[in-house]
Amino acid sequence: MTAVEFTKLGQGAVAPVSARLAKKPVTLLQFARSAGRNMFEVIPAETLRETYVRGPLNIHYICDPEMITELLVGQGRSFPKAKFTKDIIGSAVGNGLILSEGEKWRQQRRRYSPLFAARNLPVLARHFAETGVEIADSLAEHEGPVDVAQIAPASTLTNISRVIFSGNKKVNSEQIRVGLIKYFEYISDLSLFDLMGLPKWVPRKNWLRSLAPVTNMRNLARQVIDQRRAECRSEPQDFLDFMIEALKTDFEDEATTVDNLLTFVVAGHETSANALAWGYYLLALHQDMQARVRQEIRSVRPKGPIEFSDLEAMPLLRAHVKETLRLYPSAAFFARDASADLEIKGVKIANGDALFFPVYSLHRNEKLWDAPDHYQPERFLGSTLPRGQYIPFGDGPRICIGAQYAETEIMVLMASVLRQINFSITESELPEPVLTFTMRTSGPLILNAERVRE
Repeated sequence: MTAVEFTKLGQGAVAPVSARLAKKPVTLLQFARSAGRNMFEVIPAETLRETYVRGPLNIHYICDPEMITELLVGQGRSFPKAKFTKDIIGSAVGNGLILSEGEKWRQQRRRYSPLFAARNLPVLARHFAETGVEIADSLAEHEGPVDVAQIAPASTLTNISRVIFSGNKKVNSEQIRVGLIKYFEYISDLSLFDLMGLPKWVPRKNWLRSLAPVTNMRNLARQVIDQRRAECRSEPQDFLDFMIEALKTDFEDEATTVDNLLTFVVAGHETSANALAWGYYLLALHQDMQARVRQEIRSVRPKGPIEFSDLEAMPLLRAHVKETLRLYPSAAFFARDASADLEIKGVKIANGDALFFPVYSLHRNEKLWDAPDHYQPERFLGSTLPRGQYIPFGDGPRICIGAQYAETEIMVLMASVLRQINFSITESELPEPVLTFTMRTSGPLILNAERVRE
């Protein structure tokens, strides 16, 4: 994508940057080689035009809302997480909520669901607002070009430190920040051998040093959990307190507790950070919408920290966030393995087949959306979409447990920043969306940040 290269859509509108999908079928070897670098390179561009595409070997690409609903909701238990997904991130997040199956997963889901209940969000939102004010003040003080692809993850890392690790006297914030950065670098470095399903005893690249970030974060997580349990706080003050409170009512081994803490760290960082970066970019492209969103924010909370209760009165901001997650879903692709034979809408799926759900393609499929590549937040004002058409957090029993958490974090941070800061496009080259562990920018996303004068 060249600098400021846009597709005209009429009436001065422009299409935001999009991913480059595979224009022709790829071989198994090409799939394995490219997928570790950028999964978009192996997803057929045909999935943007058709709702079902038969891939090579036993692969099915599914963008049909009815099929998605049946496979993920109606028969979700017959389609466990794909083996290669477990191979890729298993060493990083263990056997927590993301990867566990069967009764172990159901027990964990029941145990942790209350942590993400609406009653806990106001407490967490206060941490998000504190971070948002700091980011806004910093941008106002240092106006000019900024890389929002760096600012966004920095803000969510700060939230993780506050929400999960707050109050720890023996672990400083810099230790947490450095540890998390290295940890995310590790889980984003996909192995060709994992994608090919080779045994774990086959050495991976950089295998001598690869587990160090995971080991360090697991030790840090274990240390934080033990210290927090010893504090016996009377009232929950952050996410970790809510987590430990839930653990008091049921037994869980230490390893699984650490697995889930790291699972929440990964999920709580990636989705929000990517949505923030792309969301600022979209508003920089659409100054009229940015002004309307800012006016809405200021009419609800002109001064002081954004509160959770304010978000209900910000439908335009919420629609913007939803449209951002449509165009740039962080979980842009996920896969399931069929554990039973099935026929659905004339498609025969055999036991052992691979079901690929390219969410990016689903959200931009020309059979499902008007002007699918165009930014239109009005799509989410008042109308209800068919189930299975919009799934930024998945669907069915395994829908992301932290969806409300993520939406709250994104909205509070955006409201805090946009109230003071206006973003605009620069002449810098625009990055492309790339897909590894999650979707992200291929490089810096430089926008101009200016303090809004009264």
